[in-house]
Amino acid sequence: MKRLLIIEDDQALAGVLARRLTRHGFECRLSHDASNALLVAREFCPTHILLDMKLAEANGLSLIVPLRNLLPKVIMVLLTGYASIATAVEAIRLGADNYLAKPVDTQTLLAAFEVNSQASALPEDEIDDSPLSPKRLEWEHIQQVLNANQGNVSATARQLGMHRRTLQRKLLKKPVSETGPLKYLRKESSHA
Repeated sequence: MKRLLIIEDDQALAGVLARRLTRHGFECRLSHDASNALLVAREFCPTHILLDMKLAEANGLSLIVPLRNLLPKVIMVLLTGYASIATAVEAIRLGADNYLAKPVDTQTLLAAFEVNSQASALPEDEIDDSPLSPKRLEWEHIQQVLNANQGNVSATARQLGMHRRTLQRKLLKKPVSETGPLKYLRKESSHA
């Protein structure tokens, strides 16, 4: 049986995800905060984890390493409403297997839980090496600085030399990717 731990502070969304994935053969448990997540993971021993990046006051990225140390073979997917290349790369570097941007449909979620290194490679015709727009570059830089400041908006605004409210407005305006939305990023798996 596939056991899925959903770590998501939005209880309504967590419930919807659990119902959707239960229909696809997952036994689901929920955790709504970072402090409880490791305890539930230790007791439940999931085969899969769906981890929200923004957990109230905590950053889901900080849970990746302890979860990976506790469950080295778990398939872990980071889910976020604030998709950026910088956070995707950081999530994969820390040990997540996949990275998905909200909103996400059931088929994309199921595909992200598939550990198949052949599926992880993008066909060459899907790789876009054109330069990013200035707005996208600014977004990526802001995300990188925000990540370096562990999600602290005030510290990020100070470091970028802008007013906190200006930064908050910029964070709410997610730029559209020139090649379409960032769906997911998959790392080569060593869990096979």
